[in-house]
Amino acid sequence: MALFDNIVEGFGSSWMPTVLVGVGVALVAPVVVPALAAGMRPLAKAVIKGGVMVYDKGAEVLAEAGEQLSDLVAEVRSEIDATATAAADAAATAATDGHPLDG
Repeated sequence: MALFDNIVEGFGSSWMPTVLVGVGVALVAPVVVPALAAGMRPLAKAVIKGGVMVYDKGAEVLAEAGEQLSDLVAEVRSEIDATATAAADAAATAATDGHPLDG
């Protein structure tokens, strides 16, 4: 009984449970870690695949938005050019008092 009492008494110390947990982890790790790694691979692939799909969709949306912005800028430039041309024509007409220049 003294041996059993010594073992039970040893669980009350601070280092014995730590040692037992360490030994348990060391014995179980070679079996559990590969199983977890094998199970995590499909999950990791799914997460990466989802990320790639989101990235591709985002790139597509940004490209389309850039194209629309480019179209708007071209349209505005065209309107500015038309306004400038009309203003120049009006200024030329006012300067000659409506008569063409007869050099």
